[in-house]
Amino acid sequence: MSVTWCKRYLMQIDLGRMNLQSRPLPDGYRLLPWQPYLLEHHANVKFESFCNEIDAHVFPSLAERDGCRMLMKEITRRGNFIPASTWLVAHSSPLQTEIEYCGTIQGLKIQEKEGSIQNVGVIPRHRGRGLVNALLVAALNGFRDQGLERASLEVTAQNRDAIQIYLRFGFEIIKPVFKSIEIYPDR
Repeated sequence: MSVTWCKRYLMQIDLGRMNLQSRPLPDGYRLLPWQPYLLEHHANVKFESFCNEIDAHVFPSLAERDGCRMLMKEITRRGNFIPASTWLVAHSSPLQTEIEYCGTIQGLKIQEKEGSIQNVGVIPRHRGRGLVNALLVAALNGFRDQGLERASLEVTAQNRDAIQIYLRFGFEIIKPVFKSIEIYPDR
């Protein structure tokens, strides 16, 4: 085993100067507020969103469905969990009989006036449709409703698409942070 370091950025946004109105979602998409019965759907979306991405190497729990389930359970059991900042995107069309869950976001309170966004994820076949924007608006409004003034998130520096989305949204890079990654040679 060897250890390497992954560069991530801590990004922050001031909620007081934000106009947090969401654009309409595309036809067939809707946001679902947190409910405990949705935990498994959040975990599945998290897995499908991250299992083939760089973050699955940085956070190995994201590479496994059971790891995503345990992560969701851990997040929602914390005393600083904010249900109002935790959302799921559902998709259905007139030709579909089942709902497809395709986006997730969770929120925690990390300081007196600051919330932290956890694991914004949209499964690959639903990307590019404004779902991240809708998830961010819903989560940030949830933070603001709780009286929080700022929100932060971390993003892997190699994830340029996500960084650009967050910058366009109004987040600013505060500082780089580094996370150690254990690398195991092929056995």
